[in-house]
Amino acid sequence: EVQLVESGGGLVQAGGSLRLSCAVSGFTFNDYAIGWFRQAPGREREGVSCISEADDSSTYYSDSAKGRFTISRDNAKNTVYLQMNSLKPEDTAVYFCAGKRGGIGRYDREYEYWGPGTQVTVSS
Repeated sequence: EVQLVESGGGLVQAGGSLRLSCAVSGFTFNDYAIGWFRQAPGREREGVSCISEADDSSTYYSDSAKGRFTISRDNAKNTVYLQMNSLKPEDTAVYFCAGKRGGIGRYDREYEYWGPGTQVTVSS
């Protein structure tokens, strides 16, 4: 059974930090890129960050995330992290992690497996 489970969401004040985790099971973690997406009410789901398969581990960040967020993977734990610093109210959304075979994907249609999401709320 394929599972991706997000954790680490919560309520923080603007300027604060959170670290999201995505725990993966049921597929060969090292062969998959893992992406983070978010969706706020009334808005389309957008790509935030992605890290490619373990042999490469190159990274992608959206313009909004770049300079504030850092994605990493711990291959021994089958876990991907998204460290989010300098959070802004506009970062408020449900954050999803997703998996795809191979390299980086920027769009949700490229991803095969999805977690249920974790809520991030940033107060002003």
